[in-house]
Amino acid sequence: MKLRVLLDEGARMPLRAHPFDAGMDLFSRTDTRIPARGSAVFDTGVHVEIPEGFVGFIKSKSGLNVKKNLQAEGVIDAGYTGPIVVKVYNHGDEDVYICAGDKLTQLVILPVALPELELAESLTETERGAGGFGSTGR
Repeated sequence: MKLRVLLDEGARMPLRAHPFDAGMDLFSRTDTRIPARGSAVFDTGVHVEIPEGFVGFIKSKSGLNVKKNLQAEGVIDAGYTGPIVVKVYNHGDEDVYICAGDKLTQLVILPVALPELELAESLTETERGAGGFGSTGR
């Protein structure tokens, strides 16, 4: 399988640090400050052609999450070919400075189930039922 990629000016090709990494690093095109307890939006300039039956997940890089308190999440559906734009949240108490060319987040491509929806009068009874948060104990 190949993923077709188009790059805007100044954008970098997504990159796997290791051949079998699930995530492909996405890079910043700009120098940007992410304020403490705030967020910033980054247009990576990367366009991808995700095949039908797949989805792109924007996932935080664990190193940036652990060391810098940065988090980014998102979904890129098949058919969307605009630039990948990510919002990065800074959960820390200090501003974080991202420079052009810095790793920002990662893109993971996964197969997705696309079930047909059916309106139901009720759902099948299960052991858990509607038990929500904490219903299974510690």
